[in-house]
Amino acid sequence: MRHRVLGGTGIQVSVHCLGTMMFGAVGNPDHDDCARIVHAALDRGVNFVDTADMYSAGESEVIVGKALRGRRDDVVLATKVHFPMGEGPNRGGNSRRWIVRAVEDSLRRLGTDWIDLYQVHRPDHTTDVEETLAALTDLVRAGKIRAFGCSTFPAEEIVEAQHVAERRALGRFRTEQPPYSILARGIETAVLPVCQRYGMGVLVWSPLASGFLTGRYRQGAAVDLTAGRPARTPARFDPALPGNAAKYAAVEELVALAEEVGCSLPELAVAFTVAHPAVTSTILGPRTLEQLEGLLKGAALALDDAVLDRIDEIVPPGTNLYPPDGVWSPPALTDPSRRRRPPAERAAA
Repeated sequence: MRHRVLGGTGIQVSVHCLGTMMFGAVGNPDHDDCARIVHAALDRGVNFVDTADMYSAGESEVIVGKALRGRRDDVVLATKVHFPMGEGPNRGGNSRRWIVRAVEDSLRRLGTDWIDLYQVHRPDHTTDVEETLAALTDLVRAGKIRAFGCSTFPAEEIVEAQHVAERRALGRFRTEQPPYSILARGIETAVLPVCQRYGMGVLVWSPLASGFLTGRYRQGAAVDLTAGRPARTPARFDPALPGNAAKYAAVEELVALAEEVGCSLPELAVAFTVAHPAVTSTILGPRTLEQLEGLLKGAALALDDAVLDRIDEIVPPGTNLYPPDGVWSPPALTDPSRRRRPPAERAAA
């Protein structure tokens, strides 16, 4: 397994990162089985493990902590903060008050004295980014975390955070964790170039487009909209909806391309993400050991220019055929009052 430097920190991480969102009640509730997945990844050369406090309400962190006993020093461990972890208005977000509490909770669940990469899971417009950066900087100085980053931030929020860090002499976001796949290439327009401009490491998630690039969902085949991801977001999977036609058509072309290359569709999908010069590591989020082994089989796959050109023809650079699940939307889009003047002020004369 090759390693790349994580955002100028000097920390070397494997090009494949083990994601643990599916560990616990949401995915695989068998702690021993999840531990076997962790150990198999480490034995194959993966030294980078990513989790979050909100994955299965903290259960994922507990599983990861148990699995890493005796091997913690060899692992670059990442987790995240932001999403609510209980009832009450102050048990989530990016405030200093919550971050300093949440990091202690994560350290306890993970059974470790430090976190290598602590990430802000989403933007929070109720908190000044200076407040967030100051709290994270203090955690680095206290030795509780080694570096910090952001996740699923739009390009303009990344730039603002970099400028605030420079003006206020604070630590800066060293990494960004955005969604990225052949079907969701929107970050190529601004997020990835911005990360390159500031020397940030990039950990990409959902390389299989929430299952669309597993080959499980095919054009002309029936889709069970009552189970798995289709049950959670049926509008994104229903082949009867006109907006999904382009996704299913692209998958058919990609399946044919994978056959020409001599690999599986998931292997093609993951190899595509690690070929981008801005990407440091691609997060693999298996639920079973079999899924992990299938993805790691393609670790040595290098796509040549002809294959990448063909992918560009199927899904042009910067295009989102499949908007990823869970992506943050700015208030300027979600709050109509921010887009509309008072009725008395809407006329030009």
